[in-house]
Amino acid sequence: MKFGIYYPYWEHEWSADCLKYVEKAARLGFDVLEIAAHHLNSYSAAHIAEIARAARDNGITLTSGVGPSPQKNLSSADPDIRKAGRAFFEETLTNLAKLDIRIIGGALHSYWPIDYSRPVDKPGDRARGLEGIASLADFAANLGIDLCLEVLNRFENHVLNTAEEGVAFVRETGKPNVKVMLDTFHMNIEENSFAEAIRTAGPLLGHFHTGENNRRVPGSGRLPWHEIGAALREVGYKGAVVMEPFVKMGGGIGSDIKVWRDLSNNADEEQMDEAARQSLAFSRFVLG
Repeated sequence: MKFGIYYPYWEHEWSADCLKYVEKAARLGFDVLEIAAHHLNSYSAAHIAEIARAARDNGITLTSGVGPSPQKNLSSADPDIRKAGRAFFEETLTNLAKLDIRIIGGALHSYWPIDYSRPVDKPGDRARGLEGIASLADFAANLGIDLCLEVLNRFENHVLNTAEEGVAFVRETGKPNVKVMLDTFHMNIEENSFAEAIRTAGPLLGHFHTGENNRRVPGSGRLPWHEIGAALREVGYKGAVVMEPFVKMGGGIGSDIKVWRDLSNNADEEQMDEAARQSLAFSRFVLG
């Protein structure tokens, strides 16, 4: 396994530049830095090349995540929105390939965060999302990229809430580069058993996020990490394990994640770095 961190841990906005976190991730001992792909398409070609060079120079593997906007939703009932979603993903995937990124995870089949003030059409959204992902998969495969569909809790999505639903969706696409993504924060809400959920995903598990029950760094809450690690080893998972803590209020990230109190104990950046470093050591011990 390789161990990583999602750089919005330190930020308030998804649009923050990931470049400065490449060297930081390496210095803290991580193998992987996950970047938010939301605004990647606004980067210049020179800046994308600079990020790719920094990753190579620091021995860092990059992965990516995105929660598509409602205007770029592959499951929308509006064909123009689905078309815009397809165009967004084609441009994004092309730029990810320039960064040698082989994994994109998130609510790729839908949009995020879901607006539940609107009517929910789970069967329709599932069918349209399935069609959109199956169609996009070949484009991604030609770039060497896996589409990892994140299983989210009921408050953030309604289509894929359990590993069982994720596996069924992925199998129906019939595409080898479409895989399941699990996240311990969401699993804690939806799954009866962490180990059984991981076993259900099995060889289809393409990406794995970690975070405590309260979204702090792994090792600072109450999740059964030894059980999780044993199950990952049982299924032979060899991919990236990326911690995704969100601890700061404010900005688009704090609003989207619903962080309404400072979960860092008012830590400064140096203290946050140290918390990440300690959590990495813990994660390597219990999961690796």
